[in-house]
Amino acid sequence: QVQPVDSGGGLVQAGGSLRLSCAASGRTSSSYAVAWFRQAPGKEREFVAAISRNSGSTYYADSVKGRFTISRDNAKNTAYLQMNSLKPEDTAVYYCAFRVGATSTRQIDYGNWGQGTQVTVSS
Repeated sequence: QVQPVDSGGGLVQAGGSLRLSCAASGRTSSSYAVAWFRQAPGKEREFVAAISRNSGSTYYADSVKGRFTISRDNAKNTAYLQMNSLKPEDTAVYYCAFRVGATSTRQIDYGNWGQGTQVTVSS
């Protein structure tokens, strides 16, 4: 069983950047698709971005397309979410998740979740 460990959150001003990391503890993460989700206060958790096992395919929510980039380094068992041009509405707890098999944008398809990392964007 591989467990995601997410990190890299913090406080940043609007227009700034952050890079989140998702490291895999346990077995190698190269057999897993990786996704990021986020949950803002008072809202349901939502899909942000996903990447396939070999980085051949990436998917983004419309709200982050063109600003966020998901990537992975299987040699380091780590995935990343580069977030640029951050907006106050990006404030949320960000969660990394793994699943065996094909990439998915649905939370229900992911069985391995990180503990979450807080991202706060001030205006």
